[in-house]
Amino acid sequence: MTSDLHPSQLHQHLQMYERAKWSYCGGLAISMGLLFLGATQKPEYKPWVLGASVATLEVGRRHRQTAKLLLESLGDIDRASRVNFQAWARANTQPTAQLALSFGTIDANWKPENLITDPIEYIQKKQKHVALVGGTGDGKSTFTQYLSSKIGGRVVVYDSDAKPDDWAWIDQADVIGRKGNFKAIDTAMGNDLKTLEELVELRGEGGDNAIAGRERFLIAEEFPILVDECDNSTHWIKRHAKRGRRYKQFICALAQNDTAENFGLQGDKDTLYSCFVLVRLGQFGRDYARTKLKDPQLEQWLKAGGKRRFMVDDCPCELDLSNWGATAMPAAGCAYAQPEISDGGKEEVRSPQELNEYEQVIIAWGQEHPGEILKARLLQQVSQLFKKDDPENIRILFQSLADIGVGEVVDSGDRLGWRWLK
Repeated sequence: MTSDLHPSQLHQHLQMYERAKWSYCGGLAISMGLLFLGATQKPEYKPWVLGASVATLEVGRRHRQTAKLLLESLGDIDRASRVNFQAWARANTQPTAQLALSFGTIDANWKPENLITDPIEYIQKKQKHVALVGGTGDGKSTFTQYLSSKIGGRVVVYDSDAKPDDWAWIDQADVIGRKGNFKAIDTAMGNDLKTLEELVELRGEGGDNAIAGRERFLIAEEFPILVDECDNSTHWIKRHAKRGRRYKQFICALAQNDTAENFGLQGDKDTLYSCFVLVRLGQFGRDYARTKLKDPQLEQWLKAGGKRRFMVDDCPCELDLSNWGATAMPAAGCAYAQPEISDGGKEEVRSPQELNEYEQVIIAWGQEHPGEILKARLLQQVSQLFKKDDPENIRILFQSLADIGVGEVVDSGDRLGWRWLK
């Protein structure tokens, strides 16, 4: 629709839409009537009656398609009428005006009434998990990094397509599934379910204090792929969706569509909307504003803002993350800062920052057994925390600690161990 479109033309389009809709309904009714009539006719007449029924149904289908296209072009009739009338009035009463309004454009100073600028505050207030929907280039990874840095707790990422430099700001032992290793992801998700059961028991026996320090933020990249490749994924998301929040096990699942099926919740759409805050980036946010909220003005506002504008549930959000990135994140390895070189030329480890619970257990053992070599199997025997963990994940954690200057690894492969160094 152009700026010189008179509002009366919208009425004509509306009439066309109504006629097409009723034509479809009438065609469907006539087709059903002919089918019923054909069932009672003599055999020689049945092909003719059935043919007429099919032809009528096809005409109705085309009218239905026409009605659908007209409805999409009309959008919000009341809003479109007001906006186009303003454009018509300006064109006829203020020919020298610099600003010409048209359907599909908005006032540069217009802002949504329910605009939010802090999605973290919104998510924490709702006490829900996060379902993040966006296409390639919409900023899913940047938003996820920002989100995980604010939510708190130990961050674990399931990402089968992670590149070497992805997720460099967290402990690399907690980036699971690189190089398409879906088996590792499936195993880790199974361990998450066991951990959740353990937390239920601990909290039941000792209250909230018994699970203090066990907070985790679990990020599952491209969840539809995990649904196809990992047997535990569907049970994982359902169990955490309904029980994880109480035990501080928050999850963020990423997909490129906001259907329940993409999140492994087939036939359970209520769980998606009751347990998750849905963050829609890019075109998905704009489509939601147009089709669900039926607000073309909001759609254009989102489009004008690029990546910094998106939808959080039914609330538009404006957050500029263009200058936010690696400088805002902790150093790789999380537990300790990178080694620095002293005057003597030897590496010295800086004072520890906040340690996660797994690192605390390993380092505490090393300090109690200086010079002794800790193996994965021994760690599983002495610590309930590691009892059901994969030995390979434990060895990866050993290597990660050694890489940042905390202790050293001994041997390699299945024989790899770790020992504390003063």
